[in-house]
Parts: sequence; C-alpha cells; structure tokens
Amino acid sequence: MPIARKEKKKKKDFSQTRGFSGGSSVQTSELRPVFVPKAAPCMTGCPQGQEIRKFMVSLAQGEDYGRSPEETVTAVWEALTERNPFPAVCGRVCPHPCESECNRKEKEGPVSINDLEQFLGDWGLEHGLKLKKADEQTRAEKIAVVGAGPAGLTFAYHLARRGYPVTVFEAFSKPGGMLRYGIPSYRLPESILDAEIRNILDLGIDLKCNTVVGKDVSYDELKSEYAAIFVALGAHKGMKLGLEHEDAPNVWTGTEFLNKVNSGEPPEVGDHVVAIGGGDTAIDTVRLARRLGAKATILYRRSRTEMPAIDEEIEGAEFEGVEFHFLAAPIGVLMADGKASGLRCQRMELGEPDASGRRRPVPVEGSEFDVPCSTIVAAISQEPDFTGLELLREGRDWVKTDDSGKTELEKTWAGGDVINLWLVTGAIFHGRRAAEALHETLQGIESSKPTDPTVVRADKLLLSHYEEKARQEAPELTVEERLATLDAEIRQTLTLDQALAEAKRCMSCGYCFDCGNCWSYCQDNAVVKPLTKGQPYSFKLDFCNGCKKCAEQCPCGYIEMFLPGTGPKSVTEFRPVVGV
Repeated sequence: MPIARKEKKKKKDFSQTRGFSGGSSVQTSELRPVFVPKAAPCMTGCPQGQEIRKFMVSLAQGEDYGRSPEETVTAVWEALTERNPFPAVCGRVCPHPCESECNRKEKEGPVSINDLEQFLGDWGLEHGLKLKKADEQTRAEKIAVVGAGPAGLTFAYHLARRGYPVTVFEAFSKPGGMLRYGIPSYRLPESILDAEIRNILDLGIDLKCNTVVGKDVSYDELKSEYAAIFVALGAHKGMKLGLEHEDAPNVWTGTEFLNKVNSGEPPEVGDHVVAIGGGDTAIDTVRLARRLGAKATILYRRSRTEMPAIDEEIEGAEFEGVEFHFLAAPIGVLMADGKASGLRCQRMELGEPDASGRRRPVPVEGSEFDVPCSTIVAAISQEPDFTGLELLREGRDWVKTDDSGKTELEKTWAGGDVINLWLVTGAIFHGRRAAEALHETLQGIESSKPTDPTVVRADKLLLSHYEEKARQEAPELTVEERLATLDAEIRQTLTLDQALAEAKRCMSCGYCFDCGNCWSYCQDNAVVKPLTKGQPYSFKLDFCNGCKKCAEQCPCGYIEMFLPGTGPKSVTEFRPVVGV
C-alpha cells in the first residue's frame, strides 16, 4: 500500500489583497491613471452655467462633513445666489433645460433640479437669508439701468454687490417686468417675486418706478450723468394678427391680457376664450381663462410636437380642460353687435421646415371653419416698445450686442428680451454677463475666458454603481382647487427631507464624489485615499501596473488612462462640496 504524501501548502499571494505593501511586478499595460474633471451635462444645459453638480453633491454630503441639514442648505443657498439672485423665481418658471441634459434620465429619470432650486429659494426667504456683497468697496462710477425685469435687476445686483451706486428706472408702477406682468400668479406668486426683489434692492439700489426713459427722462440725460447704462426694456408689446376687426374691444394681445389680469383688473371674458399661438403666453392665457370661469381653446397652426411652450404647461392646460385645435390658423374676425363673436379659420398641413427647424404650415384649400367665442387673445409673439428710444433699435434685430452685452452706442450695454425673446434664466445670464464685463472695463481688469471642459455623457459613466431611487415629487393641487381662484399656486415646495433625498440622486457626473471605488478596486496600493475628508485622492504611479480597474470602476468618469507624459496633469485641488 503506497504511503500517502503530505500535500505541500500553497504560498499565499499577498499581492492580491489590500494589505500588500509594494507594487505589482506584472505590468498589464503602459497606461497610467489621471484625474480629469469634466463638465456635467446639466451645467452646460443651464444658460447661467450654474454649478449644479456642486450644489447637489453639497446637499447630499453635508452631514458627512459635520454640518447640520440647516447649515448645509444655507451654505448652498449662499453659493447659488452668487450668480442668480432669483432662485425661488427660477425654480418655478424655468423650463429646466438642465434636467433634459441630466444623465440620470438613463436610469429612472433626471434629478429634479428645478424643484431643488425652488426649495433653496424658498428656504432663503423663509429664513431671512440676505444677499451678500462681493466686497466692501464703495465705487464712484454711477450706473443706470433701464427696466426692472430679471435682466435689469440681475445686472443691478451684480454691480451693487461690487460697491457701485445703481439707479433702476422702471416704466411700470412695480418692478419685476415680465415676471410680474407676464407670468400668472398660479405659477409665480406675487409674494415670492416681491421678496426676492426686495432682497436685491436692499443692497442699496435706487428704484424709480413710473419713470419712462425717453419720455420722463431722456437718454442723453442718462449718458451725461452715469458712467454706463444697461438697457433691459423687456418685450411688453404684443404683436397683432393683421386681421380686419382685431381692434374690437374683446380682442387682446397676449401681453395686454396677462398685464390686465396680473394688475388686478381681469377683463370680462364671457363664456369662451380662444387664444391663437403655441407659446407660453398662449398657454398662460387659456389657463387663466379657465380660472375666470370660461371655456378655453388654443388655436395653433402647427401640430402638438412643434409647440414651443413648456411641456409641463401644455400638459397642465390639458389637465385643466383646455381644448386644442391644431393645424388651424385664423383668417378673419367675426363680428356681432360691435364685438368679436368668433374666428373664421383655415386648416393647415405641414410642409418643409422653416428657419426655426419646424415644418412650415401650408393652408389647405376649401377647409374654412368657424369657431364661436366671446374673447379672442392673439398670443403669437411680442416685442419691445422703443418709443422715445428709437436710437437703440437696429431694424428687425432690435438691439445688437457683442458677446459681453456691449452695444455700439457709447456707454451702453443691453440684455434680456430687448436682444431676443429667451428664457428668464437667459435674461438673468445677460444681466450677470454684462455686469461682470462692465466691472472689468471700468476697473481695467483683463478678461479671461475659461476653456470649456469635455462634457461627460451617460455612456462614460458606470450607471450600475448607482442605486435606483424614485424622484421626489412635490404635491400639486387638484383641478378643482386650481380653478377655484386665480392665484392658487399649483405645485408646492419639497420638504427638507425630500430635498436632501432628491439631491442624493445626483451622480456627480465628471467629478469625484468620494465613493472610494478606485481605492477599493486597486490591488496594488497605487491609489492613496486621503485621511482627511474633502482632500483629493492621489496615485502612486510607481506602484501602478496599468490594469485600468480604477478607471473602469470610477462611476462618474473622473479617471482616464494615458501613456505617461501624454495626458493632462492630475487634478490636485478637490472641492466637491460648497465651503470645504
């Protein structure tokens, strides 16, 4: 019988454990890891270029840095308002192009950035937080602003916080521009708008309402008294249909109608309001008509797909019982007893795309039909009123500026709808951009344009790392509750717990959020985890064997592999959280 041999014990390979103290002798590639920050798509989708990613991660990780939830939210509000003094407003009225770009949509849905901005704005107002000056200097150069809308007030804010004496001239009796006179209060409560404007004016800005530049004070007077002028007239003049009888007393432009309602003088609309157009003004008009007790109809010459209005607003109108006539255009106003009694319309079909990229509507022969109604609202477009300021207008292009907001006129800058019809957040961007450029001009500061980093898309992320989490949804009013009054706000604000939970859905695309994956998956101790939270990770490249595990397991696409000496330098400064 053969003698059983004692099995030789295998030597343990410590190089495959976290406790191994030296580099691997096996080189799998010559590539080496580099920390390369990238732009999150949400940030590039925001006209303001807000640091959305940093705000989200800050809310999500505040407790990890020893902050209370209250301290965290306050710090994020302060950082957010360094660029945008209207967070509570924008959280309500911005169509959130940032969310359309959010990589999280490839899982269960984008992060609710708008709701979080509204939460932050409301937090600031509820807790009496004040906008801060950038420095304590008092400057001699006086600045004039024409128009107290979002562009004008943002421009005034950014210069006042730098110590400039600023005077704002407003034609209407109250500030706010289209925020006040063009957006219904069920979307933007007057109390919210008033509070954020007051916070801006408290920086020492002088506001002169009921003052029309070009009539009450001349443009030449402003040029002689002020070092610079920012023109932000807005676009309060509604465009006409060009039809006979549209001067009837019950035919309004969209801007006229909204102005009347928001000024507390809603017109008698009767039992059926028809609005012509497919933009937000048309949608706002018919939703107000429902709240005034009337049946409401949208008449639009293209299809539902081509409507430029915000999708959520269209869906809200449908939910509230608004009827839509697509592929139809008015060709005449019907009259009875000195008033408009309806519209004669013609059916359309879509032809080739026009300059906007939408397919051009073409009339269908012999397809006329009538729509009886008691009020007609032409909400097809709007433009600035240049009366007394004709020198500013450059033909159909209104006011032209360079990339900084500077016009060809001496001392004159411009922004907002006076340049082109855009989003509220776009007008805010115009105001900030021009203020920063003017400050640099007045102080002789050389402007430096930062390079745009690469945008990281979902295909560069490790989506499986992120746990699926449902979006936090703020409660909304029922149809009956909405239509009971003119100003009941439809959508409420997230709670503190909801806001923090929603922020944790942010994937921190393109920038480290301290998940530790690179450190955990490296078997050669080539990744150095910082002892102090908030400090950067680093690499010991002499330990690295090029296995690529750190890059493959980095959820946010922050790590890339390069041949030594060919890639960018690794980032050494790490600021994932506001205030760290």
